[in-house]
Amino acid sequence: MISEETRQQVIENIRRSAESGEFYNKVEVNDPVLTPDESRAITDAYVENRNKIGFKVKSKLACGIADIATRAINKDTEIVGIEKIPENLGGVIITSNHFSPLENTIIRYLNRKIGRKKLNIICQVTNFAMSGPIGFLMNYADTVPISTQPRYLARDFLSVMREKLVIKGESVLLYPEQEMWFNYRKPRPPKAGAYFYAAKLNVPIISCFVEMNDTGLPDGKSGRFSKVRHKLHVLGVIYPDGEKTTKENVETMASEDYRLKKECYEAAYGKKLNYTFTPGDIAGLKVD
Repeated sequence: MISEETRQQVIENIRRSAESGEFYNKVEVNDPVLTPDESRAITDAYVENRNKIGFKVKSKLACGIADIATRAINKDTEIVGIEKIPENLGGVIITSNHFSPLENTIIRYLNRKIGRKKLNIICQVTNFAMSGPIGFLMNYADTVPISTQPRYLARDFLSVMREKLVIKGESVLLYPEQEMWFNYRKPRPPKAGAYFYAAKLNVPIISCFVEMNDTGLPDGKSGRFSKVRHKLHVLGVIYPDGEKTTKENVETMASEDYRLKKECYEAAYGKKLNYTFTPGDIAGLKVD
């Protein structure tokens, strides 16, 4: 989690990563660091426990808390383009830009607006090592760990995704940008994961982009940051093509999703997308 004290270092890490084209770098400074064995223990525990009564009870409590937080956090959030989502869509992967520990509540808000009760959120395995109330939500609020373990990805994770998307017809939020970049306005080139699972399991993608606008209201004690208001743009639904291979669909769907996000960014902020860093790239950062 980002504190006000660490924001400046995080912003500097974003600047260096953006300008060097390393769009998937971890930029936070206090994230847990796990060994391969620790990572494996978390994913094994999830697979073993997720269907047990105790896990389901905790999940129901965590989701109730998350729903309350979603309503509170998004009382001023605007959603546009919701009419682009057809009814009776079935299982679907939602992609969006990844800029805050709380921005998944925006997608939860959307999911409720379109009449869906369940949003499964794919989270980096390091988030499951957090403690306290945040750690509880990270572990149980309909979250699914993802890691770099080939065996887990090829077997257990794929099985979970098939269950959520194909069998149950639920929504899954998967961030193609991988790592969270604090209040970074620009869409980053996507990694292949979301599109691979969409193509592999023959489910569509709902493409979203969150616009961030400064309110001028102070956020924190330093006076360097202002609070941000969010506007969620639903950009469209991208379907896999049954005539194409998985690899071809991954490339086509990723390219289309990035195009939609890029065009939305340029329309929302009135500027062409490039990755030369300016302080204005960080929403809420007051520029002298």
